[in-house]
Amino acid sequence: MSRTRIAILGGGYVGLYTALTLMRKAKDKVDITVIDRRPYMTYAPFLPEVGAASIAPRNAVVPLRRELEGARILQGKIERIDHASRIVEATTDLGEVMEVEYDEVVVALGAVSRTLPIPGLAEFGIGFKYVEEAIALRNRVLGRIARAATTDDTELRRKLLTFVFVGGGFAGVEAFSETEDMAKASLRYYPELTADDFNFVMVEAAPRILPEMGPEMGAYTVEELERRGMRVLLETRLESCIDGAIALSNGERFEADTVVWTAGVKPSPVIQSSDLPLGPRGHVNTAATLQVIGEDGQPIGGAWAAGDCAQVPNLVEGEGDWCAPSAQHAVRQAKHLGANIARSLDGRPLEQYKHKHLGVVASLGLGKGVATTMGFKLRGWPAWLMHRTYHLLAIPTFNRKARVALDWTAAAFFRRDLVSLGRLHDPRRAFEEAARS
Repeated sequence: MSRTRIAILGGGYVGLYTALTLMRKAKDKVDITVIDRRPYMTYAPFLPEVGAASIAPRNAVVPLRRELEGARILQGKIERIDHASRIVEATTDLGEVMEVEYDEVVVALGAVSRTLPIPGLAEFGIGFKYVEEAIALRNRVLGRIARAATTDDTELRRKLLTFVFVGGGFAGVEAFSETEDMAKASLRYYPELTADDFNFVMVEAAPRILPEMGPEMGAYTVEELERRGMRVLLETRLESCIDGAIALSNGERFEADTVVWTAGVKPSPVIQSSDLPLGPRGHVNTAATLQVIGEDGQPIGGAWAAGDCAQVPNLVEGEGDWCAPSAQHAVRQAKHLGANIARSLDGRPLEQYKHKHLGVVASLGLGKGVATTMGFKLRGWPAWLMHRTYHLLAIPTFNRKARVALDWTAAAFFRRDLVSLGRLHDPRRAFEEAARS
């Protein structure tokens, strides 16, 4: 009996969990190929703690080859989806072109940063979607602190210690809070500096931050951040950041040496050039069964999608027409998708995806947080504890749960390592300098 060839495009939440579910429910009936540019799944909720040196970077990722033993893992960038021909084209980092034929395709490409044509942003800004970006932010912040401590130039010091974060969603608020917490913790090693030397600025175009938590918790978070000396500028846009010259829509002008962009995401651009039908927001259009559907609402044979790149109907009353782009939905959709493919292979009826959001949690630094869950609102230490507990349970595999728990346990007895690996981005520099001398 021939196996069904299943191509899973993307190795994030949806890709990993769909593959795991299929390997458990239909292992003898499928040949699974997972294609992703990175050989690991990134657990995005832990990126702020990676950036703040609270978690080792390797413990925030899940290696695909280790967890998907028996599946075929291809490391490459998806370039083209030709569903009519059942072919996916990808390129490796070496420029080689791969063509993968399939019977069923799972579009799990997720989302990319949604940038705007702001002068200087592409050249000067830093994103915050991947573990390498979190590492780069940690190195940059600690490196700027070290440089500021060695200069007597007041203006240069001010620029080095000004950190601008654009976007007040979960990623932005957590990165902003955790980074500031780390920066202040580093002051014990820099007697030349004080907390007043830091200038942390958040720029948000909307009238509030953390909109998913409601106005009350958003207002509390602003108060908490401003109490710590951070600035939150609401209804304000970044207009330019050429070479660190910050221009805001409220008329403010100042110099900064770090700009972090967390102002939203958009579906992977690959799907725009595919032959799969898209919804009005540019996502792959799906039914509640997670089958890709056409304009007539009928399923497109052999095509499935879920996660941030898919427009999935929300069947829970009062939570909007479409499922929100969250890790909570992505993980559950992936498991449901894998189970539906297994049902399809067995000729059984498919089931619709329906999940009521359990709530949301956000960390604001060590021992500080906000949470809303099942009608309860928590602040401070209880919310922070809930944040850690929830994400420790949610990160895939026992291996990673244990490693993260060990990181946190060690941090309870020893101070976190606040050292910038400043040459990590340019490892050959010292060797080249030695060769020229």
